[in-house]
Amino acid sequence: MNLNKSILMEFDKEMGTTLRFLNELSVDFFDFKPHERSMTTQKLANHIAEIPTWVNGTLDMSQFDLATAGHVPSNIDNKEELIAFFNKNVLNARRSIGNSNDEHLRENWTLRDGEKIFFTMPRIAVLRILVMSHIIHHRAQLGLYLRLNNAKVPASYGNSADEKMPTS
Repeated sequence: MNLNKSILMEFDKEMGTTLRFLNELSVDFFDFKPHERSMTTQKLANHIAEIPTWVNGTLDMSQFDLATAGHVPSNIDNKEELIAFFNKNVLNARRSIGNSNDEHLRENWTLRDGEKIFFTMPRIAVLRILVMSHIIHHRAQLGLYLRLNNAKVPASYGNSADEKMPTS
């Protein structure tokens, strides 16, 4: 199996689970944060919805420099637009992964901030670690936000207190 097909299976599963979490959001608790140092629900959800765009940056560039990127985080304040934004980003990322080949996915990619290099690793590893593990990490945080606001917490890798694992 080609690397792009393998990573797409993982990507589709994780993005589908993430969408189920985003579907449980309510603007009623977009301003909520469980601790003073925590992000608000709105900021966390926007960050999660943006993460799939990192696939394109990983596959289209040889490096990403935080010092020159000029990134402005999204600030969507309603659930429907947020979900549409996430879905669009997932489709674009999925297309980029599908168009990649093994050689390209094995090439190194670098994350830096000016002269400071955080890491250099093969693109396939960046997709797994920086994109998918990162979104899983923040999805778990979102699960806590959902629970603390008495919203349903979807099942992820096993049943949750609110939902049995969906069958695919």
